[in-house]
Amino acid sequence: MSADVGDGLAPAVEAVTSGSGKTDPSAASSSPTRGYRVIALVVASALFMQQLDGTVLTVALPTMARDLGTTATSLSLALTSYLLALALFIPASGTLADRFGSRSIFCSAIVVFLVGSILCAQAASLPVLVAARFLQGIGGAMMVPVGRLVLLRSVAKEDMVQALSWLVMPALIGPILGPPLGGFIVTWLDWRWIFYLNIPIGILGVIGSLLLVPEVSGDSRARFDISGFFLSGLSLGGLLFGFELASRPGTGIVALILLTIGAVLAIAYVRHARRTPDPILDPSLMRIPTFRLSVIGGSLTRITQGAQPFLLPLMFQLGFGLSAAKTGTITMAGAVGALAMKALAPRVLRRWGFRRSLIVSGLVSSAGYATCALFRPDWPTAAMIGILALSGFFTSFQFTGFNAIAYADVDKERMSAATSFYATFQQLTLSLGICTAATVLELGTLIEGRQTPTLAVFSVAFLIVAAISASAVIWNRRFAPDAGAEMSGHSGE
Repeated sequence: MSADVGDGLAPAVEAVTSGSGKTDPSAASSSPTRGYRVIALVVASALFMQQLDGTVLTVALPTMARDLGTTATSLSLALTSYLLALALFIPASGTLADRFGSRSIFCSAIVVFLVGSILCAQAASLPVLVAARFLQGIGGAMMVPVGRLVLLRSVAKEDMVQALSWLVMPALIGPILGPPLGGFIVTWLDWRWIFYLNIPIGILGVIGSLLLVPEVSGDSRARFDISGFFLSGLSLGGLLFGFELASRPGTGIVALILLTIGAVLAIAYVRHARRTPDPILDPSLMRIPTFRLSVIGGSLTRITQGAQPFLLPLMFQLGFGLSAAKTGTITMAGAVGALAMKALAPRVLRRWGFRRSLIVSGLVSSAGYATCALFRPDWPTAAMIGILALSGFFTSFQFTGFNAIAYADVDKERMSAATSFYATFQQLTLSLGICTAATVLELGTLIEGRQTPTLAVFSVAFLIVAAISASAVIWNRRFAPDAGAEMSGHSGE
């Protein structure tokens, strides 16, 4: 997405920084409009790289599986390991940004992501790829949450929806370019170029952040919750890998053990957090109604969003027999719909408010993804593209709404803790979406006694994840009619 970031750029950045080079969070409300746009665009470059990497990869799964000597569904482990690293290390992002400076952590995270990308490109087996993706995830865990934290601390509440729209609009180009680019790379080049593409983007991101992103700091005296970091990390790891192994034949006992360990450690963490002044994940944030409802409703929606990019390319290539290039052309429709929505989000929220808008968009997007269960090879391509574009439009609107209203009633002092908490659950539920889809596919192929899932199995998977997404409407109805009115400008009537 193009934007004018030329003339007037330096004054915009200087206006949000102090003489020491560190931003004063208390000055957020006085920061000029152009300042947050510049910061949003720089942060969006990291999100663009992340989204491009992920969407290109999903199209290439069948080819990668063949080269690595494994099955396409087994490669869900490589996707999950990346999301697991995000869930494990995102909780530490806020504290590290407060202590060492947001720009320093942001740049370091991009470098780690690039190193992981190079190792992924060199992987010759599934275990090596899984380990390299985990390293990538450590970098990704710091990039976007820390960048979002800079933005949230630099923007007045009335500008929040517009600022978040600027943040995600360039990043949405990644999902648009990713599928067709992945199809091109797999068809005419080598899938390893998927990871080499990150290098020039990452270098530009580092240069841009060093020149344009202010060093926003928080409370550097806050104690790092080491016990909480290990408890939460081991709990999330046990739960995620337990769900992942549950999708594989012959690993039921191991999966049950991991899920039990994860649940026990989660209970232990909650007890620990209640006794700790500065827990790495603060459960007391769930007492804020708008934050709690956004976490729950957004998590249910993201389960479907995690499953859909995994299911569609596999169905089109394994079930329909389409090429990777044709698959990429169709699946990019959802991202095009999402991009078309972003310019309308502030106006829709101003007219209808968060509550009503989230209810309607949740119903329409869930119905759209349920319709994917009816896709068959004789369907017109234009019809499938239209449904995916419509689903992407309303799903993206939901995420814009959830991401904004989550912080409507959060104090500036707790913004760091809120972003870490929210982003952790965001990645956890995306991982759960992949695990859910993979479990349904594995069980379906096992029941039917086949090597690859049939179209009927894909249909069941789509219906299950769509039903999960639709259940978010129950929580959307619990928002107050005037919830987030300070952000949206809606009167609540």
